[in-house]
Amino acid sequence: MKALLPTLLSGLLLATAHADTAHFKGEPADTLSQAVANFSSYNQQLAQLLAQDELSLQDLGTVHELTYTLENALEKIQEEVEAMAFTLEEVHQGSETGDFERVQTHGAAYLEAAQTLVP
Repeated sequence: MKALLPTLLSGLLLATAHADTAHFKGEPADTLSQAVANFSSYNQQLAQLLAQDELSLQDLGTVHELTYTLENALEKIQEEVEAMAFTLEEVHQGSETGDFERVQTHGAAYLEAAQTLVP
């Protein structure tokens, strides 16, 4: 029974830590710019935590909270990349048909988004 007590207490503490962060929504990612900034910042925070030799229960709670913001950022980035692919296809089609206005209009929109993602 004594050997079981630390295991039960650890489980209880982990459940409590999880309950405190279970409804955390994370930082919003309303724009691609915001998503990229959050993605970079929160990945750095996660890397710092994972670089430790051991993670505490509090660290696990922090990781749990970080993942909400990272998931929000990834969702927005994925949406924007899909839109970029569509816009780039417009540039491609315009180049095949000699439609200069289509290439310029969609090309500018594509580059603006692409350079936000990867400067």
